Amino acid sequence: MEIILRDHVEHVGKRGDVVKVADGYARNYLLPQKLALPATEANKNWIARERKISEAREGEERVAAEALAERLVALELKIARKVGDNDTMYGSVTNGDIADLIKAKGFDVDRRKILLPDPLRALGEALVPVKLHRDVTAQLKVTIVTEA
Repeated sequence: MEIILRDHVEHVGKRGDVVKVADGYARNYLLPQKLALPATEANKNWIARERKISEAREGEERVAAEALAERLVALELKIARKVGDNDTMYGSVTNGDIADLIKAKGFDVDRRKILLPDPLRALGEALVPVKLHRDVTAQLKVTIVTEA
């Protein structure tokens, strides 16, 4: 089935693309969730007008995400954790802990945007990617120190 995407759908396409997907995927997921429209001439004309508006909005969002990324990269994030013998940590540092630390610094970043594959379990510095926009990812420097 040929559809027009109303929003970005991972592994399918971005907003305004005309794509072919399986009939069941379109009928059971994309159309009921209002993520797509059937590819008719009227819908194609409407999407062409909407594309111009969305490109302008997308550019603004990207500029805002890049500005936020520059400010986040400049942050010095330190997390204190209890350690045992041989400097082994009790527990770990998760993306929720990092999100709370960022929020304490005055920034609002959703914990799901912090792309931490595994929790941090060692003392020292680590680079943590934060996906702020589809094309913008900031690398945060997080330092884990011993609790005094």
